Amino acid sequence: MSKPAVRRIHCDKKYSRNMCAMAMAILLLLLLLLPLAAAQWQSCDGISNYTARSTYETNLRLLSSALPKKAASNSTLFATGTAGDVPDTVYALALCRGDTNASACEDCVATAFKDGQRLCPYDKGATLYYDPCMLSFSDQNFLATNDNSGVLLLMNTQNFTMSADSARLLLFNLLNSTTQAAVNSPRRFTTSRLDVGYNFPTLFCLMQCTPDLTAAECAACFQDFPQITLQYLDGSQGGRILGRRCSMRYEIYRFFQGDPLPLTIVASAVPATNNTAPGTPVAVYPQPQAEPKTPVGVPPPEAQTTVQEQQGRNSKLWVIGIAVPLLLILLCFIFAIVWIRRRRKGKANLQNQAAANRGGEDALVWRLEEKSSDFTLFDFSEILDATRNFSEENRLGQGGFGPVYKGQLPGGMEVAVKRLASHSGQGFTEFKNEVELIAKLQHNNLVRLLGCCIQGEEKILVYEYLLNKSLDFFIFDGNRTTLVDWNKRRSIVEGIAQGLLYLHKHSRLRIIHRDLKASNILLDQDMNPKISDFGLAKIFSSNESQGSTNRVVGTYGYMSPEYASEGIYSIKSDVFSFGVLLLEILSGKRNSGFHQYGEYLNLLGYSWQLWIEGSWLELVEADIAGEIHTTEARRYINIALMCVQENADDRPTMSDVVAMLNSESVVLPEPNHPAYFNLRVSKVHESASVVDPCSINDVTITVEPDGR
Repeated sequence: MSKPAVRRIHCDKKYSRNMCAMAMAILLLLLLLLPLAAAQWQSCDGISNYTARSTYETNLRLLSSALPKKAASNSTLFATGTAGDVPDTVYALALCRGDTNASACEDCVATAFKDGQRLCPYDKGATLYYDPCMLSFSDQNFLATNDNSGVLLLMNTQNFTMSADSARLLLFNLLNSTTQAAVNSPRRFTTSRLDVGYNFPTLFCLMQCTPDLTAAECAACFQDFPQITLQYLDGSQGGRILGRRCSMRYEIYRFFQGDPLPLTIVASAVPATNNTAPGTPVAVYPQPQAEPKTPVGVPPPEAQTTVQEQQGRNSKLWVIGIAVPLLLILLCFIFAIVWIRRRRKGKANLQNQAAANRGGEDALVWRLEEKSSDFTLFDFSEILDATRNFSEENRLGQGGFGPVYKGQLPGGMEVAVKRLASHSGQGFTEFKNEVELIAKLQHNNLVRLLGCCIQGEEKILVYEYLLNKSLDFFIFDGNRTTLVDWNKRRSIVEGIAQGLLYLHKHSRLRIIHRDLKASNILLDQDMNPKISDFGLAKIFSSNESQGSTNRVVGTYGYMSPEYASEGIYSIKSDVFSFGVLLLEILSGKRNSGFHQYGEYLNLLGYSWQLWIEGSWLELVEADIAGEIHTTEARRYINIALMCVQENADDRPTMSDVVAMLNSESVVLPEPNHPAYFNLRVSKVHESASVVDPCSINDVTITVEPDGR
């Protein structure tokens, strides 16, 4: 291990009463202005920075809410953690002193996170030391190393009255013995007491490594401590060496809790002094100590000065030490006044600014607060509490644009929390689209959006929680298909159709979903279907019928041919997706994926072949084949094939579909061939021969997995 770089801090304890009174006044003022306890010692990175509301700041906050509890719940009072993906990953390490209780440990680490962001603003790395704990975080993975470089050295200006050689010998024996005890301790922590007697004071020592180090690694971390102590703490009555992997402290008073390990010194090892002759046995017994004094520092040997010079310098330092905080307080006060005035002035223009900036986050928040009393704007801290910091235990699944978590609000209400992934294809435009759309929609077959959270790069949607997950969870799993009999499936089909009809015709605006699929159909406790995930939805006025885009987004197997190849979408695009979904519900098979149906590569071609051969009943899943009437099965397959016809104009509207589903007397026309029906396996080469129409569109396609 390389020799650690050392920084020294020193100060003097001889103040006048006026100085002390002034210092106390300043301290009280600082306590009033800064309620958070400042770190006793901190080291800011100063190399790389993050910006406000950035992903790095969000990841740091995630760790600040999880790591304190994790450290306190560990028997070793130690925890490490990471949050986020490169390049915004935050690595952190927290270690509480071995004699600290769990509650004090949690409070100390939580305070350290707050101090780190306050005392080292926007620094990606910082290390903070307190009596009860230490915290270090960085954007560099220091957790993978045992590096203890950059240690902090603190020293007391009061020196031993014994000879320098005797003091060195005492410290050397104390550190060596305590090091061995700490290294051999399962927690890598120990405290010790060395009682010598006569003119030798009792010494107390504490040494600790992070418990993830092996005994050999801990010993290697301590190896330079005796040399550092004898070089910089020569003759000092107290001192500390603070590092994020190992630390040491010794004093002439007891500064820790619990019973220390008693140490002794061999009599012949103690050099002669004025009070003892060489070889005289030294008594080992407890000796009353004076009241503990605050440890302070001494100047290094190369900077020794006379007492008068030192006192003069200390006086100047105290003048500076008083003037600087007062100046900072004054500047903070002025800054606060200016900020408050600007905030008041800006508040009057907030509504106009929000209306003018409809594409921005502030405008979105304003409109939501203005138009929906039932809509809640959640704080990010509320989302963290509800989802237990997005724990894996609460994860429900992975949506197209990010993970979905189960959460519980303070009142006990269960919710589904959709967290937009920063690397997903859904940007703020899609997020805003989904929020504003669903906040306005009210239908029994559409999922209800309860609120959202917009904080920095975090964009989160909070939905009603639906107990039975999504439709694909049941119809594509052979172990669960029996849970959805034909009556339930028929009810689900009718509910989906009613939801789409509302979007296309009965809502205030015509809405095209563009991503209708089994995984976006959620089921409540009564298995009622609810259409979800409106991130890709498009809004039309009542006199518009279709639109086009150069960016095709959707799910492979559910996209209509005109949309996939030309970027043209309309209400008939959703009708096509509904037809695919209906065939999947009837057959229990996915339209695309890893299945091959005879010589066809998808469900549409297979269904069409059975239809023209008159063997359409073979399409129906075996579990429901005995429950569904033959004529009803034929009618539903006929409707599905009408919906997936290649030509969009040939497809029915959702009004027609609902009428056909609800009336057995309606005569259904024969369907034309579906799109993609000619995707089949070549019998000559036994390889897939796929018709792939040319397209200049920027296509983004989600492939549905074959099972979950």
